[in-house]
Order: sequence, then C-alpha cells, then structure tokens
Amino acid sequence: MSQRSRRRFLHDVAKAGVAVSANQLFGGLVRAQTATAQASGPARLYLDTRRTRATLDRNVFGSFLEHLGRAIYEGIYDPGSALSDSNGYRKDVLEEIRKLKVPIVRYPGGNFVSGYNWLDGVGPKRDRPRVLDKAWNALNSNQFGTNEFLAWCNAAGTQPLLAVNLGTGTPEEAAALVEYCNVEKGARWSDLRRKHGVTEAHRVQHWCLGNEMDGPWQIGHMPAVEYGLKAADAGRQMRYVDRGLTLVACGSSGPGMSTYLEWDRTVLEQCYPYVDAISLHRYFTNEGAETGGDSGKFLALNLSMERQIAEVASVCDFVRGRLKSPKKLWLSFDEWNVWYRQRGGAAVDGNRQEAPHLLEEVYNLEDALLVGGCINTLLRSADRVRIGCLAQLVNVIAPLMTNANGLVRQTILYPYSWALRYAGGEVLDLMAENAAVYEISATEKAPYLDVAGTVGGADGVVSLFVLNRDLAKARQLEVNWEGKAATKLSTSLVLTGADLKAVNDFGAPNRVMPKDAERPVMSGGRTMIEVPPRSYSVFQWQS
Repeated sequence: MSQRSRRRFLHDVAKAGVAVSANQLFGGLVRAQTATAQASGPARLYLDTRRTRATLDRNVFGSFLEHLGRAIYEGIYDPGSALSDSNGYRKDVLEEIRKLKVPIVRYPGGNFVSGYNWLDGVGPKRDRPRVLDKAWNALNSNQFGTNEFLAWCNAAGTQPLLAVNLGTGTPEEAAALVEYCNVEKGARWSDLRRKHGVTEAHRVQHWCLGNEMDGPWQIGHMPAVEYGLKAADAGRQMRYVDRGLTLVACGSSGPGMSTYLEWDRTVLEQCYPYVDAISLHRYFTNEGAETGGDSGKFLALNLSMERQIAEVASVCDFVRGRLKSPKKLWLSFDEWNVWYRQRGGAAVDGNRQEAPHLLEEVYNLEDALLVGGCINTLLRSADRVRIGCLAQLVNVIAPLMTNANGLVRQTILYPYSWALRYAGGEVLDLMAENAAVYEISATEKAPYLDVAGTVGGADGVVSLFVLNRDLAKARQLEVNWEGKAATKLSTSLVLTGADLKAVNDFGAPNRVMPKDAERPVMSGGRTMIEVPPRSYSVFQWQS
C-alpha cells in the first residue's frame, strides 16, 4: 500500500472509531460499541501481490470418509452396482473426485476408529468378520478396509490421512499398522501385507493419533493426561517403524467443550516432542432454522472458526514456550462442515443395519454461503493450518450424494470446488477500508463483505473469493492494485439466488448452480466489483 493510501486508511478508521486491523475489517468480528460510523460507498481493498501471509498448503482443502452410514458402502464402494468398476469402486464418484482434485482424505474415522481393529479389514474378504460398530450401532462387513482405501486413493488421485485407534487400541497396534502400510518387506506385518497380495509398500505419510478423545461419547474416552501419554507412546513407536511420519495429536472436539483449550494444553504438555500438529473440529448449526433462523448471524459463523484457530494456535505456542522447544506446531482442521438437521434419533442410530442412511444432510444455498466463508477463513489462516477436511465427502454430511442411478452435487460442493480449482500459491495479505458492518449480537458486528485471495504461478494469477452476507443489497468492492495491476480477467462466477432455502436433489439437481458473475470494471490500477446479495463469488485474473 502506498504511503498516501495508508494515511487515508488510518484517517478513515480513526474517524469511524473502529480500532481494528485491515484484515479484521473484511475477515473478523468488530466490537459493536466501537463502530460508531456506518461506511458509505464501496468497500476499498488494497491488493499488493508482493504482500503475502503464507504459502497455501493444498491439503487444507482435503476431505473425510468414515465407516458411517453410506459414506463407504453405496458411496465410494458398491460392488453390486452397474456403475462400479471391477474393484467395486463407484466410477461416477471416482471421476468426480478426480475432477475436483481433492488432495487428501482422512479415514477410517471419526468416532468409528476408536473401536476399530484394522486387522478385521485386511486379508481374504471371505475370512473377514462381520462386526458391530458400537459408535454408530451399525454392522460393518469389513469388505472395505485399509488396502481397499489406499488403492482407492491411488485411483482417485488423492493421498491418505490415516487415523489409528487410540480408544480401545494400543500404541503397539498403531505401530503395527504403520509397519503393515509402510515397510517394504522382511518383518511380521509387512510380510502379512505381501501375503495379502500387496507387494508394494503404501508409504502413508500423514497419521491422526485417535479421534475426539476428549468427548464422553467416544469409545475409550479418557482424561487429557492419560491420552497425552498414550499419544506420546504411540508417536514414539510409530516413528520407530518409520521416522518420516507426520503425526497429528487429538485436540478439543470444539469450543463448546467444557475442557476446551485446557484439554489441548494438557495433551501437548505430554506429547509435544512427538507430534507435528494438533487437530481442530467444528460443525456449524443454524439456530432456529425450522422457523427461518437468523441468516445474518449464521453467515458470520466462519468468523468464530477463525477465532478458534487463533485460540488453539496460542495454546500451542504457550506449550512451546514452556517446554523451550524449537518446534512450532501447525494445525489440522480435519473435521468441519455445516451440520444441524440430521443430528439425533434415527439419523444417528444405525439400528444394527449395514450401510444405514445416517447423517444425510440436505444442504441449501444458505449452507453453501457459510461454507464459502469457511473457505475464506482457512485461506486467511494458512500460516498455521496445513490440513483441513470437509466432513465428509459422499452421502454423510457431504457435498456429493449417490443413489442407484447416479450422483447429485449438493450446494456446498461449489464453494469447495472453487477453492480446489482457483486457490493456489501464496495467500494475499489484503488491506481494506470503508467496510460496512452489521450487528450480529449485542456486542459484536460483522462485515457484510468477507474477502480472501491468493496469488500464484509464474504469471502471477490472482484469485479473490468474496462472500456478501447482505441479505437484501448488492455490495460494491473497489480493488486498488498496488504495484502491477492484473489485466486479464479469466474467471468470474457467483453462487446466489432468491431463496436461501433452495436445495439440489435428485428431482432437481441443478436448482442451485453457479452462474457468470457481473464482470468487474477495470480502469488503470482500479477494479470495481459488484456482488449480489446472498452470494459467494470468485474472480481470477492473469497478468
């Protein structure tokens, strides 16, 4: 930003009485009592491709598959279907994942993993036991297991994030699974894999040390000190087998937990030297959705996700300081999504059936806009978040739904697919001013416009992702290019509609679809963008 622009920015902020940083104006909550002046005219954005926050790790836009409901069986694996290949993999789903280029997929859970014996899911299929999954009260045939998943990852062009059982399982069993997957030959478990017909080692790099062990609902739930010691032992043993592993400790299940942050601190004090990251989870609910809900408040929930990231990162740094460690942990936000309809009763009880219909959330336009906001939050948090998993991928709280005849793309697929396609390189450190805000509580306001961006490639491709939370009014964004301005607009898409509750289903799969956005007006070093109300947009320029 030029000196003149900086002076104007500071003058306007001081005049408005809003003592917040530029990134907070577009990306964070503002205390209501400080916002004494309402902005008029377009919001102004100062974009300098030389000012960046962090390199974007594409794994931040990963996903998740759990042995839950129809995520695996009838989702990615359906050997009885005419739509499946010779391995039983759904070809239509595989093609969709390949097109999306999902970088990493977490498996096999989730709550499921805390009662799972990985040995049940390997070897000849005729010998695999049919067992009761106590986490979801469903039957698991074990016809799909570790080798099938890792082969599916290869076919889908993605990499695995494997979770080990630290509920009923032991650190020794976790190390055995590492040996089964990653050691070429010559030892007990590696030779068992070869006996099972898989001669090449899978060489899985990323591993989760359990799942939500702070939760009383979790099989094997234990106090933080006990879990931290168990995670440390598992980390040591797993690295004795393969020193190159990347290990994620199990953090708090969410800010609503009574042990939130205290759990993370205590766990890390036991296992900090043996892990690379800690996990975060978050599911967003729409309070009062049955009667319309508060859409303005709902669409600002990604800002609380941003605060959660900052809080957990602070705990990591606190423990680092106490231990005088040279290592800085990063974060794995390996479960996040909108989820508030299918949360109780038959929707979460498998009734001891195989592949029951569980957690089959149907998403509307409003949900998709919040997912877009979460994408923006993950972009702005790229300095600490290196893995993120939209939970889940198929059928279960998912962007893709299948039936016997094909698949449907839910509304939330579109902002997720834009992140995968258009975000890359370095995350821009955007400067902003004159951002209009609205009240979401007695003490807090949120900006109508939520903006994040990236710059990447030899030709300096710039992408901007813009959420307009205003339910009634189009909003203008004035982009001021500091330094070299982009000249060629290559993409302008918007997801919007008159009905926030509109959904895509098998009867009307294209009810909510992206369309061409109004093209920005470029003049010299300035670009004017107008985004419609209730919208999420992406714009991309090439030099």
